[in-house]
Amino acid sequence: MALAGTLRLDVLSIVIAERTEGNMANKTYGTVSPERQKAMSGLEFVKGLISGALPLNTIAQTLGYDVVEVESGRVAITLDPTGAHLNPWGTVHGGLTATLLDSCMGLAIQSMLEKGVGSTTLEFKISLVRAITLETGQIRAEGRVLNCGRRVGMAEGHVTDAKSRLLAHGTTTCLIFPS
Repeated sequence: MALAGTLRLDVLSIVIAERTEGNMANKTYGTVSPERQKAMSGLEFVKGLISGALPLNTIAQTLGYDVVEVESGRVAITLDPTGAHLNPWGTVHGGLTATLLDSCMGLAIQSMLEKGVGSTTLEFKISLVRAITLETGQIRAEGRVLNCGRRVGMAEGHVTDAKSRLLAHGTTTCLIFPS
């Protein structure tokens, strides 16, 4: 009887790990060489992050987020808040929300760029609309390009919960340059 209970616990642990890690188990973390980046369009680059063919940046590993969707001009990132994300008041730290927005908006702009072209954030602004807690569950940050020119790209982003409630909103301006 004790063995059966242990097996059930092991199975439960595996199921919980699969649900919390999802596609993250197939991901690696690091950087992509400048030469390799130059050989891909921005859309190819972001698709590589999603498929696991390219490593996610190390901040994704540190914070536990995953890039889950891309189409030209739109990128979505998901994260399950944990105790490691909390501020002293017991809510998710605003810096985490800012990082998710910066990442999804920047990648949305990147997804529109041709081979040999890169971008970097010049500025961004966020508005925190609703507190994020552990009870919020998985959150989704989605960035959409507003305009992408030869030198400047602009995007907006939203962080929502599973009920599609707005938790935060942001905008960014990125510099576009030959890489």
